[in-house]
Amino acid sequence: MNHREFEQLQLKSKFFQRILDEIDVGVHVVNEEGRTTFYNKKMAQIEGMDYEDVLDKNLLDVFSFNQDEDSTLLQALKNGSKIKNAKQTYFNNKGQEITTINNTFPIMEDGEQIGAMEIARDVTKLEKLIRENMNKRGDTRYTFDSIIGSSDEIHEVIEASKRATRTSSSVLIIGETGTGKELFAQSIHNGSSRSSKPFISQNCAALPDSLIEGLLFGTKKGAFTGSIERPGLFEQANGGTLLLDEINSLNPSLQAKLLRVLQEKTVRRVGDTKDRTVDIRIIATINEDPIDAISEDRMRKDLYYRLSVVSLFIPPLRERRKDIRDLAQFFIEKYNQLFGMNVAEIDEEVMNKFEQYDWPGNVRELEHIIEGAMNLLDQEEAISYVHLPLHFRNKPQFKEEPNETGHLEDLLIQKNKPIKTLEQYIQEAETYYLKKVLKHHGNNITQSAKSLGMSRQNLQYRLRKYGVRKETTD
Repeated sequence: MNHREFEQLQLKSKFFQRILDEIDVGVHVVNEEGRTTFYNKKMAQIEGMDYEDVLDKNLLDVFSFNQDEDSTLLQALKNGSKIKNAKQTYFNNKGQEITTINNTFPIMEDGEQIGAMEIARDVTKLEKLIRENMNKRGDTRYTFDSIIGSSDEIHEVIEASKRATRTSSSVLIIGETGTGKELFAQSIHNGSSRSSKPFISQNCAALPDSLIEGLLFGTKKGAFTGSIERPGLFEQANGGTLLLDEINSLNPSLQAKLLRVLQEKTVRRVGDTKDRTVDIRIIATINEDPIDAISEDRMRKDLYYRLSVVSLFIPPLRERRKDIRDLAQFFIEKYNQLFGMNVAEIDEEVMNKFEQYDWPGNVRELEHIIEGAMNLLDQEEAISYVHLPLHFRNKPQFKEEPNETGHLEDLLIQKNKPIKTLEQYIQEAETYYLKKVLKHHGNNITQSAKSLGMSRQNLQYRLRKYGVRKETTD
C-alpha cells in the first residue's frame, strides 16, 4: 500500500467514525478476538464509558455479564448467527447497570468470520422505571385514625368511607391535589376484609401510554420488542385492592380496556389470547370534577358510572378551615421527631393568616410550609412570620401589617412619590427587618444576632447606625 492509498484509507476511516457518531443508536464492533475496533458516541453515552476505556480492549475486561453467553456480541462471534431484538442487561466498569435491545450479527470476509457488530437501543431508564413500579407495594400504614380534623366536613367523608369498607364495590375519590385522597384509599383497604391482601397503588399519569398498558395488564413474551412474560398490577393485586391515581390521565383506549376488566373480572396480558380471572377492588382518584372530565373527553362516561358506585368528595382545606390548627400542630410534632427539635406552636399572628389563606395546594401545601419554617428555626420554640419560607411571605395574603415605625409598602415604589435611591431603600428595608427580629426575640441582642448570622458587635453597630433604640436584655 503506497502513501496515497494509506491516506485515503485513513480518511475513509475518519468519515466512517463520524457517521457512526452522528446516528442515534449505539454501535459496537469487535474483532475475532473479542476486542473492540469501533465504538460510536451514542454507545459511549448508553454505557457511560469513555472511548479509551473500551477501544482495543477485550469485551469481558470492560463489561460484566451474568455469563459469557449473555453477551449478544460474544454469542454472534461464537455461533456466527444473527440475533434480533434481544434484551441484554449487563454492567460497565463502574458497576452501573445497563439494559439494551440489540440487533447483532457476525461480520464475514471471504467466507471467514472476522468479527461481530451490534446495534443497540437504550432501555435502561424504561426498564428501571417498570421494575420499580412492578415491585412497588402500597404502604398501607394509614387508617381512619390517621385522618386529622374535627370539622363537620371531614367527619362526613370519614363516615361515608367507613361504610364503604363493608363491600367490595368500586370507589371513586374526588378531590383537589393535596387533599389526602390516598390516605382515604388506604384507610378503606385497611378497614375492609381485604386488609391482609395486597394494596397496590399506581399513578396513571406517571408513565407514558406505551408503558402503562403493560404495567397494568401484564405482557406476554414476544408481544413487542424486548417484552417478557410478566404479570400486571391487576394480577399482582389479586384478592386485594388496586388504587389507580389520576384515572382521568389514561387515554380512552386504556379506559375502555379497564372497563372490560371491571365488568368481566378478567384480564388479558398484552399480546396474549388467554383471559385470567382476577378478584380485586378498584379505588380510583380524580383531581377534577368528573363532569368536566367527561365533557372534555378526559374520562369515559361509562367508566365513570362503573367506578363511582361509591363516590367520595374530599373537601379542600379552604372548606375545612377549622382543621388548620389541628393539622399544623400535627405537622409540628411530626417534624419535631424527624429533626430532633422542640417547637411548641405557631404564633397567633401567623395562625390567623393561615386561617385566612385559601391553600390551593391543600394539606400538602400546609405540611411543606411547616417543614420549611422549621428548617429556618434556631432555638426558638414558636414559628413566627420571619420563619415562613420567603416565597410564602411574598404572597399578598401574608404581607406584614404596617407597624408604628412605618409601613412596609413605603419601601416599595408608589405612584406620585419620588423614587428612593437604592441606598435609602436598603437602609429602610434593613431597619424594618432588624426591628422585627428584635421584637421576635424579646429585644434580646444575643439571640437576635445569632438568628441573623452575625456577631453581637455587628448587630449593635447597625442598630446605632440606623438609630434603632430599644430596651434590650441579655
